[in-house]
Amino acid sequence: MRTGIVILPEHRWWIAEPKWRAAEEYGFHHAWTYDHLGWRTLVDGPWFGAIPTLTAAAMVTTRLRLGTFVASPNFRHPVSFARELLAVDDVSDGRFTLGIGAGGPGYDTTVMGAKPPLPRERTERFAEFVELLSQLLSHDRVTFDGRYYQAVEARSFPGCVQRPRLPFLVAANGPKAMEVAARFGTGWVTTGPMPEDDVDHEGWWRGVARMAAQFDETILRTGRRTRVDRYLNLDSAPVYSLSSVECFTDAVGRAAELGFTDVVSHWPRHDGVYAGSESVLEQVAADVLPALG
Repeated sequence: MRTGIVILPEHRWWIAEPKWRAAEEYGFHHAWTYDHLGWRTLVDGPWFGAIPTLTAAAMVTTRLRLGTFVASPNFRHPVSFARELLAVDDVSDGRFTLGIGAGGPGYDTTVMGAKPPLPRERTERFAEFVELLSQLLSHDRVTFDGRYYQAVEARSFPGCVQRPRLPFLVAANGPKAMEVAARFGTGWVTTGPMPEDDVDHEGWWRGVARMAAQFDETILRTGRRTRVDRYLNLDSAPVYSLSSVECFTDAVGRAAELGFTDVVSHWPRHDGVYAGSESVLEQVAADVLPALG
């Protein structure tokens, strides 16, 4: 089981830098940050861009894989975004993973004045976004004419450090997005049932089990033959994974039983969402992570 940690892009770098260094020293396999213009209850607080943050993190780490958790089409175009991805992949010397999802309603959708897409349009746009990004990151020159995105002789030289392109971690809870994950993803990540589904802790895990089985069926149906790693966002559950060492250990064990290869938690915050104690994180790093390998 590999473990990851999310460090929200809410701190000035003199505060954030030690956290990224510590994530590597603690033994996490990967570390992530959110790619939003503003996020939920934290929209009025401090917030920084994901790609510059990850580029800075690449400069102060050497082994840790880094990634977005997750980027979306809500405010990005594949052509310009591909250039940013090439840069962070280069600076990190091939340690970057693109976490990518369809994007939901909220500040990212409304802040630029656009009309929020309907659910079907969001799904179709996402599939097209991922397809064009894959082409741009795999080829030096791309022309693409889609319903939502176009590219005319878009250049992508010198290409990714990782070949044939940097890996995609595709977020998917529904059948259409799972097909995108099966087609383009090196990994699949799920949040399980959403909070609005009003499930208790055990109900959330039952929902995760159903989604894992659904993804298995998607892999079979699409004929995917190569391995797809499976990531679980532990902190979409009703209980914060780092509320105690016991809670984290139990969550990792349950995820492993369901066939997940990777789990992701969030760095404890002082209050609000993901509120917890850094002493728990330190104890997990000292006592639990070494046993996971």
